[in-house]
Amino acid sequence: MKWYGFGYSAAAFSAVALSFVLGSGFATAATGDASGTASAQPGKASTAASKDPVVAIVNGYKIHLSDLAKAAQSLPPQLQQAPPQELYPVLLNRLVDERALLIKARKTNVAKDPKVERAMREAANRALEAAYLRKEVRPELSDAAVKAYYQKHYVGQKQPEEVKARQILVKTQAEAEKIIDQLNKGAKFSELAIKDSIDPGAKNGGELGWFTKDEMVKPFADAAFALKPGTYTKTPVQSQFGWHIIKSQGKREKPAPSFDEVKDKIRQTMTDAAITAALQNARAGLTIKLFNPDGSPATLPDASAPNSAPAKN
Repeated sequence: MKWYGFGYSAAAFSAVALSFVLGSGFATAATGDASGTASAQPGKASTAASKDPVVAIVNGYKIHLSDLAKAAQSLPPQLQQAPPQELYPVLLNRLVDERALLIKARKTNVAKDPKVERAMREAANRALEAAYLRKEVRPELSDAAVKAYYQKHYVGQKQPEEVKARQILVKTQAEAEKIIDQLNKGAKFSELAIKDSIDPGAKNGGELGWFTKDEMVKPFADAAFALKPGTYTKTPVQSQFGWHIIKSQGKREKPAPSFDEVKDKIRQTMTDAAITAALQNARAGLTIKLFNPDGSPATLPDASAPNSAPAKN
């Protein structure tokens, strides 16, 4: 029997889901407390509760619809694409199984096993570290802070110069010189590019669009940026790709990217900087000693912050 079109039997799917949970270390972020008591007192229904209804109760422990949503995020990508009505019974039974296992485990001595105790302490420490880091970093990443960064580092900064150009690329110097001779006699650059250039952009008349100097190989960039708009190179330019004839179509300061284009990059840069600052602050005032694998003293590495300005587009 197939389980909602996935090709698993109900039992097999349950086993796969549970093994995924155990293998990934996923812990359900349920709304109740850790003791298994109900997460809300009876008789205190609210609008919030109606938006996040209880979908199961296991020994008094309430599982809410939001818990299923969180559990769905840990499923393999191909299963996350399934319709919600198909995932619902799978996830519901998964969370019931998790709670049942936890209740059973607490009735045994497994928590007293030294390895289990250590794993539980380490998991609690990691959760505490992550919560503290979020607390320190989140205030630095407000929408207002991201927009201020954009104004300072993009709108408020001079952008690099760009050139718009066409090119004709050929294999030999002799071919290039022959093409330049035709241009000198009035031939159209775009027509010769379509006819003779081996560059992939030849079909567009050799059009390269706008580019900054660091986006092209040095010999080509030097020649392109030295041209006045409307002129072409009178001698061939050699690079590792062959021989170029370049025509400049214009120069400008590169427009600053829009906020939407770079906001994710800015937020990531600010996140990295905030994390680095939090880590440096955590070490402040501590006595830290490092040692090499042979036990000899080691030098504490420099934890200086990385460059805070993201690369421009």
